[in-house]
Amino acid sequence: MKPSRYAGYALGLLTVVNLLNYVERNAIFALFEPLKRDLALTDGQLGWLGTAYVLTFSLASLPLGVLGDLRSRRAVIAGGIVVWSIGTVLSGLAFGFGTLFVARALVGFGGAAAAAGATSMVADYFAGAKRALAMGIFMAGLAVGGVLGILIAGQLEALYGWRVAFLVLGIPGFGLAGLVLRLVDPTRPLPIGTLRKELEAIGLGVGSMLRACAPMLLGLVAGGLAAWTLDRRFGASSRLDAAALLAMAGLGLAWNIRVWVKRNRLAAADRDAGDLVIDAAVGDLKRAWSVVLGTPTLLFVFVGGALISFGMNGIVAWTPTFITRALGLSTAQATRMLGLAGLVAGTAGTLTGGWLADALKKRWPNARVLVTTASFVLGAPLAALLLSLRNPALFVPLFYAAFFLLTMYNGPLTATIFDVVPARIGTTVVGAYLLFIHIAGDSIAFPLVGMLSDRFGLDRAIYLLPAAALIGGLIVLGAARFLRADISRAERALAGAES
Repeated sequence: MKPSRYAGYALGLLTVVNLLNYVERNAIFALFEPLKRDLALTDGQLGWLGTAYVLTFSLASLPLGVLGDLRSRRAVIAGGIVVWSIGTVLSGLAFGFGTLFVARALVGFGGAAAAAGATSMVADYFAGAKRALAMGIFMAGLAVGGVLGILIAGQLEALYGWRVAFLVLGIPGFGLAGLVLRLVDPTRPLPIGTLRKELEAIGLGVGSMLRACAPMLLGLVAGGLAAWTLDRRFGASSRLDAAALLAMAGLGLAWNIRVWVKRNRLAAADRDAGDLVIDAAVGDLKRAWSVVLGTPTLLFVFVGGALISFGMNGIVAWTPTFITRALGLSTAQATRMLGLAGLVAGTAGTLTGGWLADALKKRWPNARVLVTTASFVLGAPLAALLLSLRNPALFVPLFYAAFFLLTMYNGPLTATIFDVVPARIGTTVVGAYLLFIHIAGDSIAFPLVGMLSDRFGLDRAIYLLPAAALIGGLIVLGAARFLRADISRAERALAGAES
């Protein structure tokens, strides 16, 4: 197969990975109403189920991104797909808030493993002028997968119930992981092998992977149980559940870091090439944060991206429930209406944004930043108007227009990160980006909107989301001033590394 054709195949396969990742992530949002009914949950608890994914995804993205940069990105991606598939199946077997929270956390861990590595591989396959369009195609998996997950889960729930919906959605990932293992890494080609061999290549088996991350996972489980207990005791309006979850998750992460450092010190006297992985990981991690803090473009992208994540992922999470309540539709009707519109508008918007950014970049170097900001300056006010409507006949066409505009940013914003980052630590920086935007963004948005809904009503609480997305888009515009200098710095770093 010719290199250009193989790159196209790789882009297609990795786009499917991204699509399925967001199918598994967003499916639960279509099931909020039946979950609330059958498991006796509050809106605040529903929001925490979204945060279970996001917190684990965020905390795991950075170390797994480092692991992908050091060893086999292919193995990390495939392993992540298997983990999220198991988590989705277990979601269908949940019998209460606690068990469902843990299952969704597993889905987040698997998604983190796949996301950073897949994004980095696409960037390596398509460098230069075609990168934003390739990223647009890849990120179309985000938009399409997000609405497809809502659509499929909603229809399956109407026919067979929410448990069957989770079980069915968990199956395809196992086959997809096998295809990823046969993918050629464009910068680090490795012999094709089984998942077991690939995991051995990065120094991890399933058991050792769980042991390595046990403190972080235990912190999430303990935090989830503590949040559930406090919510039951003091009610949905109390903020003690949120404080408990964040505190326990933070302690788990701190404990995990301490364990890793201790193991590294114990091995200092007698180490071989395999023992140097932790040192290399720490070095790459320090370099990644140094690059972020020393690159003004990334500072604007990180802060703006967090607010965009707060608004956009919050809209995706709560809109199906909002439509069900505000327009009086069934879950199946609401998810079908939103899913079909989102598939068309989301795909068109993401691809248009990537194509437009690449086309304009020939004339304006900061075009990718400009397209990102325009996406929200035009789309966020339209989304706010959309949320005030109670007429389904008007809601649908306006939703098409708003979703088209609000998805144009996906390719350009991601491409901007790789434009200003040395290729060697690209996956690590993306991991840092995902960690920051989700911890500071949608991990807060999901439960916050839920708790505000319990107190003031969802029809009022949801307006917070397009406002946050608009502010985020305006903050990203600040990167335009520094983009050209930061791209030149990254190019000089690459030239220095190759010489």
